[in-house]
Amino acid sequence: MVNRITANAPTGGRISFARLDGTETLELVELHRRAGRLAGALAELGIGPGDRIGILAANSPQWVLLDLAALWLGAETAGFEPGKFEPDQQLVSRYGLRLLFTDRPAEAAGVLPLAEVDRLVEKADSAPEPVVWEPDRVTTVKFTSGSTGEPKGLGATAASIDSSLRAVQDMFHHRPGDDLFVFLPLSLLQQRYWIYSALRHGHDVTVSTYEAAFATLRRARPTVVMGVPAFFETARRHIGARAARSGKPVGEQAVQLFGDRIRYLWTGSAPAAPATLRFFNEAGLPIFEGYGLNETCIVAKNHPGASREGSVGRVVPGKEVLLDADGVISVRSDHPVNDHYAYAAPGDSEKVFRPGGIVRTGDLGLIDQDGYLYILGRADDVIVLENGKKIVVRPIEERLASGPAITEAVLFCPRQTELVAVVRPAHYPPDEAVIADALADANAALGKDERIARAIVAREPFTVENGLLTSQFKPRRPQIRAAYAADLANPQEGIHAR
Repeated sequence: MVNRITANAPTGGRISFARLDGTETLELVELHRRAGRLAGALAELGIGPGDRIGILAANSPQWVLLDLAALWLGAETAGFEPGKFEPDQQLVSRYGLRLLFTDRPAEAAGVLPLAEVDRLVEKADSAPEPVVWEPDRVTTVKFTSGSTGEPKGLGATAASIDSSLRAVQDMFHHRPGDDLFVFLPLSLLQQRYWIYSALRHGHDVTVSTYEAAFATLRRARPTVVMGVPAFFETARRHIGARAARSGKPVGEQAVQLFGDRIRYLWTGSAPAAPATLRFFNEAGLPIFEGYGLNETCIVAKNHPGASREGSVGRVVPGKEVLLDADGVISVRSDHPVNDHYAYAAPGDSEKVFRPGGIVRTGDLGLIDQDGYLYILGRADDVIVLENGKKIVVRPIEERLASGPAITEAVLFCPRQTELVAVVRPAHYPPDEAVIADALADANAALGKDERIARAIVAREPFTVENGLLTSQFKPRRPQIRAAYAADLANPQEGIHAR
């Protein structure tokens, strides 16, 4: 896949960049031509195999061109998420960058404005011969969105990208006429997969940003939308509210938001609420949840003809899920992403990577008799009560957030004797009586040790900006615990269970 998308010009398909102020569209063959010319210009600047180019910028045509040009030259890319990194000399030095392109103000040596890409494309006379990638060579360094500390850097091999793209294509059969809508940062490698897929299979792809996604969806009229659960949960609330106000069917309101060509919706990266998945399926927009990590790429995925509610699908070819005695998942890959972190604290690689292409995920799971994988939560998030009872928190959190009153719940055990939830209400100011009812409903279905003693209502939503969500919209439990430490420690605080 990686070698073909540079060596062979595409025969069809388009790429569009949807912004609030309009949409720019290129034929994929023109994108390919510009990427080749940019590769020629970068080669004149001395960039070649093994060199590393950094990109710290919002999604844009220039981002895509730099990534493809690097593939052309056999150079690595390092995608840095805006807001997490600064375009300074320290970044250039730490990550061994020959050049860093950014749309942020910067004056450090080796840092170029993103607009320079357009000038380089125009000045180049021709494209060099594409470099042939060997399977185990690293194409890009990606960074984890972990809940604590500095992001870990992980080099992704060409073979791991190929195997993931093959698995996805075998399940979903993307083809001319499809248009895949991508809006998460291109610094996340998986978002670039869909551009590679378009170049290989001739379908369209639309690139937007998270901020512009809802405003541009209907205009783009995609057939597939790739999104994290938080995006679809926001869409669900928006559609439900519009349906309630207008009296029109939910399905009609879903089409109003997503456009009239949706073939399916894709979600992963974090657990999706069962109620959200059910909502879209019942609205006529099939949604398929999957499972994977930066360290493994895609592991399992529901897809048309093989989907089971509550699961993350069957394990894809080339991957094997191994469960230890406690139900902790490890994943063996025929083509591992890597066998170590490129940038991490001492000992971090040894905790995760094992011999034989095996990655210890830290997630709890089970596989049913038909081969469907279920994720039960994080092993580190298991709460051990004073009586020795082990509580897996994720099913309890999902139950508490399954109704209309609460959109997110994070469970803690401040004194080892009772469970306390920090909850994000559906509306501000919160209706404490409605939240108390939700707490009572959840407890009625839970065992004695699993019941929630009280709920602390979050003073503000959990967001990436306030540090309570990762960039993939997973709750940062240590930060949430720290933010509400006083409330958790005081047994009088919060809404108490009846």
